[in-house]
Amino acid sequence: MDFADVEEAAPAQARAAAGREPRIRSAELLMTPARMGVMQASRLSVSRLLMAKAIRERWTIERVRWQIDDKARGTALYRIDTGAMPFDFIVHSFEPKMEGRAGRIIGRAWDMMAALVEGPVSERDIRITGEEIPKLYAGRATPGTLIWARSNRSARVFNHTVESLARGRQPDVPTLADVCYLMRNTGLDGNGTFGTRSFRALESTHPLRRPLDAQMLCAYMMRVFSVDLVNHLARCASPAAARLAPEIERFLGVGNASALGLILYVNNHPKLVHHWVLAREQAIVGAKRLRVAAGDAKLALLLKLLDKVIAFRREDRMDYEQFTSSADIAADLAAIRTQVQALHDTGTVRGNAERHPLSALCDTLDGTVHEEAFETFLGLLTELVPELCDRLAEGLAVDEEYATDPSMSIGHLRDLLHAEYGWAFDIDLEAEGASKFVWYKSATAEEPRRGPRAEAGEVFNLGLDLPRLVAGLDREIAQRPAATSVARFLLEKPEYRFIVSRVQTLSGMAFHSPHANIMGEHFVPCEITRFINIGIHGIDKTRDYLQRNLRGVIYQGAPTAADIAAGADPHWFYPQEPVL
Repeated sequence: MDFADVEEAAPAQARAAAGREPRIRSAELLMTPARMGVMQASRLSVSRLLMAKAIRERWTIERVRWQIDDKARGTALYRIDTGAMPFDFIVHSFEPKMEGRAGRIIGRAWDMMAALVEGPVSERDIRITGEEIPKLYAGRATPGTLIWARSNRSARVFNHTVESLARGRQPDVPTLADVCYLMRNTGLDGNGTFGTRSFRALESTHPLRRPLDAQMLCAYMMRVFSVDLVNHLARCASPAAARLAPEIERFLGVGNASALGLILYVNNHPKLVHHWVLAREQAIVGAKRLRVAAGDAKLALLLKLLDKVIAFRREDRMDYEQFTSSADIAADLAAIRTQVQALHDTGTVRGNAERHPLSALCDTLDGTVHEEAFETFLGLLTELVPELCDRLAEGLAVDEEYATDPSMSIGHLRDLLHAEYGWAFDIDLEAEGASKFVWYKSATAEEPRRGPRAEAGEVFNLGLDLPRLVAGLDREIAQRPAATSVARFLLEKPEYRFIVSRVQTLSGMAFHSPHANIMGEHFVPCEITRFINIGIHGIDKTRDYLQRNLRGVIYQGAPTAADIAAGADPHWFYPQEPVL
């Protein structure tokens, strides 16, 4: 986009906003599925939070045991020393086979199964884990286990890498860049599943107490193991084999695929969703309030980060189909960079001295570039306030329990409904297609599905039909005196207890739920999946599959274990393809 025309292209409200105090954006803007789906990674994304913590605290990762043969069969043990307590990553590796292989929970064969356990583990723990973990849902974890993990190889890239190393050379970078990983995560289960330790029970000083920290550590350890495995298999094939270059090791991440289950995760974790979105917005506001001037070091860092993401997007080989192409986003980011360079050089935004220059710049950009490019820029701004992000992250460990206030009047309850759920009342729930779909568990795959109600038959609806629950509650309480207590109402209508407790518990939390009718034909599930994958998890290169599944890469560009111990560059993300 030509920024010479920004003054004419910018929305009137953005021009009027120049000079105002930076503020958090509204839920009406941020919580629509379309807007949630373009939210990009930031310093508050959990993969970045965990890596920043590991780098800051100089965690060490040691391979304690390696008993794996030339067919990839055997056991490995890694120890992660956080300084506060050790964790052991027990790996049971298998020779690949096609029978029973799937990238979903219906799979019955995996190339690697592992457990993250509060260490140090005993020989008995290793043995029992090896016996129990292949049973999956019939198995039970040993005490102190946080996560059970599974992964499969990317056959083409994995085999190419082993064959290349065995010949004494590095793998072909363009071949690697088509996929960007050696192994793909196919499951990270914890928080009580299989008898793993409940995260609510973790001590306040536990190194992995924040939401999803344990899962993200497992994902990183999958990458560590995948690199060790290709090096090992190459050496088994040839004593003269090369080792994978550190530059390539950093470039490769861990593959990931996500499906409809994340919609239910959002439904079931409204407090986490609210606190994460709020924390991201608070970090953005904190960055916008920085009093930067010409030549400011924070502006120099912002330019450096823009250069990284522009190069990353330009090199991106993925086909995004439904989403904005990386080429278009790179073009917009290059235009944004021009404006940041001008601010760095002159201390002004379009020739004007501003009290909050970064806020004024954002107001100028909003609506003139693709939303994904704008959200990428906002994500980069959070890197300017890392200490604030770390403080905000400590508030993400929340209790998802609901509580009912029986003394509240239903008049007050109805006021809450109309004050906080206006979006739900605006949905025409009687329109054609508004009730087309139902969410259910597949009888054969044990996975959540979304299908036409007419075809699914009589099934239990797993989806949170929030607009209808709100509308139904409103109709019921409208028929009764406003002074009636919630206790009296629920004695007469106990079926409304869930929605009443949810509304009461989440009152005042603006960002707890997508503003959507997930039963309707116009709802696109992958938009919410993208929000979790990109925004919260920090996954890169997420591609759509059938508008419900997403495939992407975790930890692409992340430092090696040796880098972490040495104190790596905290701005490791958005890597360029290595040149060897």
